[in-house]
Amino acid sequence: MYSQPTFSSAPGQTGAPFLGLRLLEKQVYRGPNIFGYEPMIRFQLDLRALEDYPTSALPGFTERLTELLPSLYTHRCSYGEPGGLIRRMEEGTWLGHVTEHVALELQSIAGTPVTYGKTRSVRGRPGVYNVMYSYREERVGLPAGFVALRLVNTLLPEEMQGVERLDLMLPSGLTTSLNPDTPFDLEAEQLELRRIVKRYAMGPTPQSLVDEAKRRGIPYLRLDEQSLIQLGYGRYQQRLRASITGRTSYIATETASDKALTKALLDRAGLPVPRGSVVRTAEEAVREARKIGYPVVTKPLDGNHGRGVSMNLNSPEEVIQGFQQARMHSRDVVVEQHFGGHDHRILVIGNEVVAVAERVPAHVIGDGQRTIQELVEKVNLDPRRGDGHEQVMTRIVIDEHVLALLGRSGLTPDSVPAAGERTFLRDTANISTGGTAIDHTDVIHPHNASVARRAAQVIGLDVAGIDFILPDITRSVHETGGGIVEVNAAPGFRMHLQPSEGRPRNVAAPVIDALFPKGAPCRMPIISITGTNGKTTTSRMVAHIMRYNGRHVGLTTSNGIYINGELVMDGDTTGARSARMVLSDPNIDMAVLETARGGILREGLGFERCDVSAVLNVQPNHLGLKGIETVEDLAYVKSLIVEVVSDSGTSVLNADDPLTVKMARKAGGTVAYFSLRSGAGCPSMLTEHIADGGLALVREETLLGDELVMYRGGHRVPIIRAREIPATLGGFAQVNVQNALAAAIAVAQDVPIPIIRSALGSFTTSFEQSPGRLNLYDGHPFRVILDYAHNPAGLEYLLELVAHLRPRRGRVIGVFGVAGDRRDSDIHHMGQLLAGMFDEVILREDEERRGRAPGEGARLTQEGALAAGMRPEQFRVILNEPEAIGAALQAGRPGDLLVVMPNEVEKAWAQVTSYDSSALHHEAYGVEAEARLAAPGTNEPPPAYTENPPSDQGSQHA
Repeated sequence: MYSQPTFSSAPGQTGAPFLGLRLLEKQVYRGPNIFGYEPMIRFQLDLRALEDYPTSALPGFTERLTELLPSLYTHRCSYGEPGGLIRRMEEGTWLGHVTEHVALELQSIAGTPVTYGKTRSVRGRPGVYNVMYSYREERVGLPAGFVALRLVNTLLPEEMQGVERLDLMLPSGLTTSLNPDTPFDLEAEQLELRRIVKRYAMGPTPQSLVDEAKRRGIPYLRLDEQSLIQLGYGRYQQRLRASITGRTSYIATETASDKALTKALLDRAGLPVPRGSVVRTAEEAVREARKIGYPVVTKPLDGNHGRGVSMNLNSPEEVIQGFQQARMHSRDVVVEQHFGGHDHRILVIGNEVVAVAERVPAHVIGDGQRTIQELVEKVNLDPRRGDGHEQVMTRIVIDEHVLALLGRSGLTPDSVPAAGERTFLRDTANISTGGTAIDHTDVIHPHNASVARRAAQVIGLDVAGIDFILPDITRSVHETGGGIVEVNAAPGFRMHLQPSEGRPRNVAAPVIDALFPKGAPCRMPIISITGTNGKTTTSRMVAHIMRYNGRHVGLTTSNGIYINGELVMDGDTTGARSARMVLSDPNIDMAVLETARGGILREGLGFERCDVSAVLNVQPNHLGLKGIETVEDLAYVKSLIVEVVSDSGTSVLNADDPLTVKMARKAGGTVAYFSLRSGAGCPSMLTEHIADGGLALVREETLLGDELVMYRGGHRVPIIRAREIPATLGGFAQVNVQNALAAAIAVAQDVPIPIIRSALGSFTTSFEQSPGRLNLYDGHPFRVILDYAHNPAGLEYLLELVAHLRPRRGRVIGVFGVAGDRRDSDIHHMGQLLAGMFDEVILREDEERRGRAPGEGARLTQEGALAAGMRPEQFRVILNEPEAIGAALQAGRPGDLLVVMPNEVEKAWAQVTSYDSSALHHEAYGVEAEARLAAPGTNEPPPAYTENPPSDQGSQHA
């Protein structure tokens, strides 16, 4: 194929076979992500031996690629000018970078223009690259990447070709003819991309409305595969389907689809309409035509887009033929008077005429040499023409209607029109059948505009397309004759947005004006909360405060989605899909979103910006997964939520966590801090922040106990004492003191301090209010704590709390298991923490072991505990979680403390509360009661705890 050296081995190697390209993984980001702030597709590409072959080392590669895709010359890559990419390839760049640009260009050629992309090498993995590019519709973007990889591959020397795992780039469930096993044909694959665009991408009308909304900062969500769009969030949302709005009357839409009823209503209102009636047989059509007088028009009663319409019929034979054409689209056919003149579409929005276009039917102009067929082919070469609605104009198709129309004039597709002779190919002037549009907005006569406005009002449409035929749009219809032949609901905007001739009109703007008048809200406050530990409890606290303040709150957590306190979906709902679900709910006016690392890495964020974000802490957890190798990597992921805070919003950071403090450099909005440390232990940067009048929430030690205090604008405002918050268990659960400080960020949304005080004073650790977070059950002779501690930081806080709760008589028994995706060192560390907490431990495992052998996690945990001083007889291994919890409950005796750390929180709580411990009650009789936690609202801590006061430090836990 190419005259160049053989590449059976990589340079400097002998005998090693060349392996080609290999796809390692793909990811579709549907919102802001760690690589950028817009939706992107990422695939990881291993160049393998091709790493040693930049484009400059591949003779003919650049020339051949630009021959196939000459529009790549417009890419300004690196040099900021047209031809920048070509220059880079000539100088030498890598194939991942080239593939990125090809994927972008293929989408643009197919009809979904995009421009943003980047390619970055993967740290520590030579030859491996993250290739990233933007998309408008992911079902177009993924196949574009597929075709791009195939194209780049085919331009390599034959011995270098091959792309392993290419199927990764095809979206699941998409019916497509793209097949990696077929010979590559760029033209055929581009046709397939255009077919996918036609099926899935938004048409020009909804796209114009979305673009106008985005220009105004109005968020949008696409709700189906067609054109159902949500603009705005929550209770402020408005919906559109094409140009039908949520305010469009159903009755008006149905009326407009009935042409006979429409004409009757307009006639009753004194508006000019053609005479005619509805028929069901060809004989009736001929009789009606004679009654009206030739020429006449036949059209389907409930048709659209000009389908089945025949005009200027002058004989019974033509009427019969027109009737048959209309009958293909409707049972009932309209026969009506033919108006002479030009076809105009007048667009009325909100009772105002916003655009006028003269529509010229599809036609060709003869040159005395070419046939009509050849002239059509020439016209269709216009790059502005495409299939369907994706381009400014539509390609002309010679079908039965065209043949019939030509036949009435004694012509065929093989006829040769004289030079300058215009031959019309359609009766109707619809753009969708190949017509063209000429803008006349500025010259319409006021009387004609008034007639169009009244027609829209009579039918009741907020957005209407009035089809008006008259000789001269600049003269009154009352003078020239003519009239309204149709009123259309859901009119297309294409002819006004990009007319073939004349000035384009931004007709999307008045629609958005009507849906969101000046000053009308389109967004609701979004509060996003992340952290290694504490995010679930803090999110629940914030939602609790906001509901106290009268807001209707949508909440996502690791336990489920709540709408105004009602659980509507259970499970881990901390990702982008759950966020979008909340933002779509019409009942809420505020969203509180727990935002987890996994969701950010999997799909990005479910919102493009937010009003308040809080990063609670960053601790080693889930390291070694999805490219996150260090705690600094994890901090980089979590920092995304403060990067997308709006300019008027607030980024809240933990002043006690160095990695969190560093996020202030790229945080959006105003930065606020919270801290458990005060006085001499207060971080110097926090002291300076407070001195500068910044917002800070701080725990301070006072004579009356720890107090949560707000500093803002140089003022100190006490909020509540820590032990008055039931969730702090008398002030000893330092993790919930810290969570409460973070939750007090509600002040950033102007929630009054008394509201925050009351809300925190009623927030408990009950299972109903905070499932899986320090839930206590005292219904047995022994106490049970259920908590979702699942990482070292969570166990550290629990270790401190158990030290305060340890009974004077009795044992502390734990049920614990690790997730299989933890590093061995993390599992050992957690085992060491168990040794300092429990007298007996029952080790379980999650059903999903994530690649580990059964019992491996329990073995590693036990190794860590044994190294820390526990004895083998203190362990039992029961891998099944319900069985492990059952064994602990059976082992419990009066005065014991059981600490259950489950994976299935709801099932574990049900098992604990339903356990029959009646046989133990006689043992409990006479046993000295253990000190219980102070009841909510009491001021004195339990005496049993005062002997061992808590430290100032507390680890965070969700």
